Amino acid sequence: MIVAGIGSKRGVSVDEVLAAFDAALARAALARDDVALIAAPAVKGGEAGISEAAARLGLPLVLVPQTQLEAASNRTMTRSERVIALLRVPSAAETAALAAAGAQARLLGPRLALGPVTCALARREEDA
Repeated sequence: MIVAGIGSKRGVSVDEVLAAFDAALARAALARDDVALIAAPAVKGGEAGISEAAARLGLPLVLVPQTQLEAASNRTMTRSERVIALLRVPSAAETAALAAAGAQARLLGPRLALGPVTCALARREEDA
């Protein structure tokens, strides 16, 4: 199972989210159909751009609680001082993807940043 984790600044558009999502997939040589769900930090639950992107893709949106983001922190590849200050985790996209994909998940690469949106892809190890 592949999970796309999304991080963003406030007020992102659905098109910005989809552009980052598609760029991350292209970098990993994956298609939209390869992704099982979208994950984002629970504090992003009010971001219409993220929820609309998940709806357009026909994918469930999982809002990951802070405690689960923090539990996945030691498995991230990148670090953003801005995200650490806001969420107390190194990467919103990477921790969301890892937490939603499960304890055995691994990142397919570092998060991809495109404008105000980041996207990270995680896969459960048993699916690798």
